[in-house]
Formats: sequence, structure tokens, C-alpha cells
Amino acid sequence: QVQLVESGGGLVQPGGSLKLSCAASGSIGVMYAMGWYRQAPGKQRELVASMTRGGTTTSADSAKGRFTISRDNAKDTVSLQMNSLKPEDTAVYYCYARIVSLAARDYWGQGTQVTVSS
Repeated sequence: QVQLVESGGGLVQPGGSLKLSCAASGSIGVMYAMGWYRQAPGKQRELVASMTRGGTTTSADSAKGRFTISRDNAKDTVSLQMNSLKPEDTAVYYCYARIVSLAARDYWGQGTQVTVSS
């Protein structure tokens, strides 16, 4: 079965940095896109950043200039380097992958908590 496993969440002070990592396993199709979503209390899940297998990136305006997504297609991993963190970045961060075989299907990790607080 396809599994996405995240790591790297934790507590950080405002202005600090964290790096989230995600490793995928069990896919028999092509991982067309991988990336990160987040969900804060009382809010809907939102895209933070994503990258296609070909390197095309999409990111939220709030992430630009602070967050950097990277992907290793050979290892089926994706990372999110987060700098200059703000309290409003506090959320559960979810790794996701869109995998294509005969059709596209989306998969999600279990989530990792990021808390930005002094």
C-alpha cells in the first residue's frame, strides 16, 4: 500500500526555522506531484507548496520568500525548508502525493505538528 511518512515537525520560536521531510513508499504508479498542505485549528486545509515530477512548483503567497520545496524523484521524497517562521504558520502539515497509474489518485501522510510560539 502507498504510504507517506512525515518528519521534522516541532516547536520553534518566531523567526526560527524547521525542515519537514516526507518519504513515499509502495507506489506502483508515477508520483506526478508531491508537496505539502497545512491545516490550522478552525481552518480548512490549504496548499503550502507542491512540485511536479518535472520540477514545476506551486506555492502559497504566504510561503514565497520563506519556504522552499525540494524533491528527489529517485528517492520519492519531498522536503519543505521553512525559514522566518511566524505564529500564523502554526498548523498540522501534511505530505501529499498525486500518483498516476490508469487514473490519478491522491494520498496523504498522517501529518506533523508545527508550532511557532515564544
